[in-house]
Amino acid sequence: MYPALAVHSAVASKVPDVDTLWVGGEAGMEEALVKRQGIAFQSIPAAGVHGVGLAAMPRNLALLGRGIFAAGRILREFDPDVLFFTGGYVAVPVALAGRFIPIVLYVPDIEPGIALKSLARFSDVIAVTIDQSQKYFNKPVFETGYPLRADIALWDRQTSHSHLGISGQLPVLLVFGGSQGARSINTAVLYHLRALLQKFEIIHLTGELDWQNVKVGREQLPVELVDRYHALPYLHEMGAALAAADLVVSRAGASCLGEFPLFGLPALLVPYPHAWRYQKVNADYLARRGAAVLLEDHRLQDELLVTLNILLDNPNKLKAMRAAMFGLSHPRAADKIASTLIKLAGD
Repeated sequence: MYPALAVHSAVASKVPDVDTLWVGGEAGMEEALVKRQGIAFQSIPAAGVHGVGLAAMPRNLALLGRGIFAAGRILREFDPDVLFFTGGYVAVPVALAGRFIPIVLYVPDIEPGIALKSLARFSDVIAVTIDQSQKYFNKPVFETGYPLRADIALWDRQTSHSHLGISGQLPVLLVFGGSQGARSINTAVLYHLRALLQKFEIIHLTGELDWQNVKVGREQLPVELVDRYHALPYLHEMGAALAAADLVVSRAGASCLGEFPLFGLPALLVPYPHAWRYQKVNADYLARRGAAVLLEDHRLQDELLVTLNILLDNPNKLKAMRAAMFGLSHPRAADKIASTLIKLAGD
């Protein structure tokens, strides 16, 4: 979702009167975030058919059929010049209904999911974050980097510390599990919270699911530690958290390939273990280049504190990780994809 918002912003900066319609899934948080950006939104029914059980298959196939019908109606009414997809099974019915319209596909993770692989056959241009994604496709790809919203880059250390109430007296640790949060990361941080706050000031973006537990944990902190713990369920100004931090603990979703490099932010990555291997591939890529350290989810609670202490006690390693991460930055990714969309729409 966020790469698409970044690309839309770049398109709008080049073509101010662009008319955009966002087609998304039903009953998700996507609609509110998209409308917050002033973009028109319509939802369609959709469901995955790969890897689902036989019991769910008839229902999911029916939803796919309904989605294709709904997408066809939307495309006839809106009459777009170009389609832009960033993944997810919602895109499949739209691509099937709009297969004669020019299509740009963006692949956020290094290894594409099944939906993205299936969309590739309909796509005129395939943009990828990392050129290593080429091996997953039978047609040429276009390396752009990960598209970032322009507002993220506006934050610096001083402004972000002021915005978030960071004292700056200790190294700042950002803990982030994605917009929904990550339970195992949240649990491990709460387990070690007092020990971590002895050495770090912490920005903890928890997601809504664990927010009440985190609030209780914060309320139980002694007075001398509570001001070092900045816990929020969600933060729209993500650039502030990234600019404020000296080190991040997070999942290894595709955003780590773009957001962390922009700020040269060393990372301790904990790939989500139940999402095939996409996050593991992302984490391995950054770890092999010296920009991140990988910690498996099942070892998280036992090894989180000791791993962070090792990094904190080795400033030369952190400096090298910071330089390696910054060297992977592609700050013009959104602009590159936007230019491709505009060109394709005009052909």
